[in-house]
Amino acid sequence: QVQLVESGGGLVQPGGSLRLSCAASGFPFSDKGMSWYRQVPGKEREWVATIGSTSSTYYADSVKGRATISRDNAKNTVYLQMNSLKPEDTAVYYCKVIRTDYWGQGTQVTVSS
Repeated sequence: QVQLVESGGGLVQPGGSLRLSCAASGFPFSDKGMSWYRQVPGKEREWVATIGSTSSTYYADSVKGRATISRDNAKNTVYLQMNSLKPEDTAVYYCKVIRTDYWGQGTQVTVSS
């Protein structure tokens, strides 16, 4: 079955960096685009970034210039590097297989001094 396991979240100070990982299994990873979303309690889940099967990338305006999505098909893993983190980046971050309803369980990112 499809499994998506996020990791790499944590507490970071404003201006800091984090790299989130999403390890995937149960489907042909290299053939699928992958996305990152984030959600704050009480708000809708927000799209953050997408990487296509050919590694084309797309970013939400809120993270453009501060985030880099990448993938390692040999490791079946997609990454989200976040730099210059702001308190408003605090959220649970989820990975998703695009055009499906397969989601990971999420990893908490907290940006606070």
